[in-house]
Amino acid sequence: MDRAIEKKYWTPKRVASIIAIAAFTFFIIYLFFLRDNSSKLYVDKNQLTIAPVLADKFQEFIPLDGVVAPKGLIQIDAIQGGVVEHIYVNDGAMLKKGDTIVRLLNTAMELNYMEQETRALDGINNLATTKLTLEQNTFFREKEIVQLRNQIDIATSNFKRMKQLFRDSVIAVKEFEDASREYRYSTRQFELSIELQRLDSISNVTRTKSIDNSLLRMNENLALLRRNMQNAYVRSPGDGMLSGFDLEIGETRGAGMTLGQLDLQTGFELQARPDERYISRVYIGQEAEFKFLGVVYILYIERIYSDVTNGSFRVDLNFAGVHPKSIKKGQTIQFRLKFSSETDAIIIKRGGFFQETGGNWIYVVDESGDFAIKRNIKLNRQNTNYYEITEGLQPGEQVIVSSYDSFGNKDKLIFR
Repeated sequence: MDRAIEKKYWTPKRVASIIAIAAFTFFIIYLFFLRDNSSKLYVDKNQLTIAPVLADKFQEFIPLDGVVAPKGLIQIDAIQGGVVEHIYVNDGAMLKKGDTIVRLLNTAMELNYMEQETRALDGINNLATTKLTLEQNTFFREKEIVQLRNQIDIATSNFKRMKQLFRDSVIAVKEFEDASREYRYSTRQFELSIELQRLDSISNVTRTKSIDNSLLRMNENLALLRRNMQNAYVRSPGDGMLSGFDLEIGETRGAGMTLGQLDLQTGFELQARPDERYISRVYIGQEAEFKFLGVVYILYIERIYSDVTNGSFRVDLNFAGVHPKSIKKGQTIQFRLKFSSETDAIIIKRGGFFQETGGNWIYVVDESGDFAIKRNIKLNRQNTNYYEITEGLQPGEQVIVSSYDSFGNKDKLIFR
């Protein structure tokens, strides 16, 4: 008798189908949800610069080049222009105040001086003659008074005698009248002479004072002319070393032209030109430092020039204490201009990555050391060696700081 055969549910075919469907479903889930979709790039680890993230002291500063210049100097200019006739010293000479440096020949100035001197001397002689005449007139007036006084004495004596004789009827009326008339004439003439003497005295005082003032001015002008002639000799305005002095016999230098300068040997300063971006952050008294022959020297900004030229501005820095003995004028010294004191910070080494990322992200090496992942960060301050990190990194992590030019902004770098 025939027997019905029961059909199996889990047939090999069904099992195989279920396994295939499950595998396909897992593949789809992996493809869309579990697979690493980030862009990758295989790189040679040996060609990368990897640096640790550090927790250390950080100080913001910028490096600058400063030129050594004398702290005190005086410009030496030609007061009177002319042709270089004689040079008495050479560049670099140590001078005392008043030492002659160079003589400038100016023929036109010398002829003009001679002409003015002649006119001045003529004027002085004329005024002196006028003053002498006034003094002589005073003596002549005195002599006249003395003579008139003598005539009055004679006329008075004669009048008194004639008067008595007339009373005694010894002389005629005419003789008495003649004596009386002579007496009145002499008396009046004396009175007029006294008045003239008074007026002459007042006039002479005024004129003599005016002449004296004129003589004083003319003598001062003459002295000024002579001093101007002495300006043909350029002399040292103080004690120091002559520098920037480069003249040749026969060349012409105009009035007001700079012939050189006198370094007063009162010390040195540094002259530097920071970029104009820092003009709002630079202030009087700001500290700087540099190392010279193993010794650190401190400087401070003494003067700031606000004029911006070719994208920079000038500052003068003085030494806080002694300066190095062996530095020379014109020498260039690199120093650090500080913008902050040392503080605790998370820092990374400077590198070429900044040009590609702008400091917004960086590749962080995985702990396995097999790859590096792109991570967003935030930078704050910087100096020539380090960037300060405010977000995104922790001390001890490793980051790639070399250039990212060939990475194409990939999310992941796999080392090989």
